[in-house]
Parts: sequence; C-alpha cells; structure tokens
Amino acid sequence: MIWDQLTSEQINGLDRGIPVLLVVAATEQHGPHLPLATDRLIGEFFSRKLHEEMPSQLLVLPAVAVGCSDHHMGFSGTLSISQESFRNQVGDIIRSVIQHGFHKIILLNSHGGNQAIGQVLMEQLGHEYPQVHLVMTTWWRVAIKRLYEITETGPGGVGHAGEFETSLMLHIAPDLVIQKLIFPKTNRPTFPWAESDMLRGSGASYFRNMRAMTVTGVFGDPTAASAPKGQQITDAVITALQQVVKDLYELK
Repeated sequence: MIWDQLTSEQINGLDRGIPVLLVVAATEQHGPHLPLATDRLIGEFFSRKLHEEMPSQLLVLPAVAVGCSDHHMGFSGTLSISQESFRNQVGDIIRSVIQHGFHKIILLNSHGGNQAIGQVLMEQLGHEYPQVHLVMTTWWRVAIKRLYEITETGPGGVGHAGEFETSLMLHIAPDLVIQKLIFPKTNRPTFPWAESDMLRGSGASYFRNMRAMTVTGVFGDPTAASAPKGQQITDAVITALQQVVKDLYELK
C-alpha cells in the first residue's frame, strides 16, 4: 500500500502491525552520465518493487528526496540539507507515523551521506520509543553477500555512480543514462587504510569531499555496468528486503 494514495479513513482502518517504509535519498551530482535524481530513483524503484511483491504487508511513505550531500556541493546541481535538518525532518516523519499507531518502521537509505546521521536518528528514536521496532538499512548493505558475487570490479569499483548505480539506472531508466559519457575509473587514491567503496570498508575514516576523490564526480568503474547486472542487483536487494519486511510483519 502507498501511504499518500490512501484516504485518511483507509489509513485509519489499517492493521497497525504493518511495517511502514520510508526511503531517504539525495539529489546530487552523479558524474557526467547519470542524473541528479539517481539516488531517489533507485530508492523509489526498490520500494515500488517491494510493494508489488507484498502489497498487503507493507505501507510505503513518500520518499525524502534531498539528503546530506555537502561533500558533493563542488559539483553543479547538488542539493543538500544539514545533518540537523535531516535528523529533524526524517525524525518528525517517523514520529508522525508512530503517533498514528504504527510501530514497525523501516528506513531504506540510498545515499552514503545519510548513513551516519541516519544511525544516530535510529539510536535517538529507539530510546524515545522503546516499544517501536526500528530498522535502518542501505540497499547495498542489506544484500552485501550476494552483491559481492555480482560485482566484476575490484576495490574502489563499486562506488558513487560506478558499477552498481550505473547498472541499476541502465535497468530502471536507460533513457536518463548518457552512455557516451561513461568513462573508466577516475578515483584518486590516498592511503591503503583509507580506501573503501560501497562493499568494502576502510581501516580508518579519512574525510575528503568528492572533488578531492575524483575529477569527474564518479568514484568507481561504470564501464562494468549493464542492464542485466542491474536486474541481478535488483533481485538480490528485493529478496533481502522481503525478508526484513516478513520478519517485522510477523512480530507481535
């Protein structure tokens, strides 16, 4: 079910044990070949597919389209809100849902810059509402074991606008991908202990904005992307998310 496509009375008649899903995304540069809406389109695509698979077991909220993207502001078109604004906006949406009696909340993230403050928000809300079941996951983390089997690039290949995001966009909205502007990896390496990507963590956190990380705005290798790979990624993520929803749905 889609939250804002229902009437107030229809919402009123729903089982309060249905998990409620909120996509949090971003509007930011994704290199020369992908649109600013990439993170939102991917997040909404996953939520739509999940809804199609289990419409009676899930309630989907309107997505939050702008996230914490200060580190991308060196590239034109990027929109960003502060971490405090994100915490307030997303927190207030979740509090509204809880006020209506729902007590199983899934925060589905599709932007790396939202992860840290999203986890802080989960900790705060968990303390504030101990009776509520709160879950936060980022799409490339929830299915990480299967995604390792799909990737064809090495360390640094599955990053921003790289192999996976480009594959998903070729699958979801190929008309928005400028394929002639897909170039090989342009990552600017630093120290071995600081290198990471979507699938591989670093030994230590070393802050750099995107201009310092890559000349093109792409961190990863989009040349390994394909629409069939986008379908594989979709299957892996949706299977993993279905399990999350089922587990929450069965909780009393």
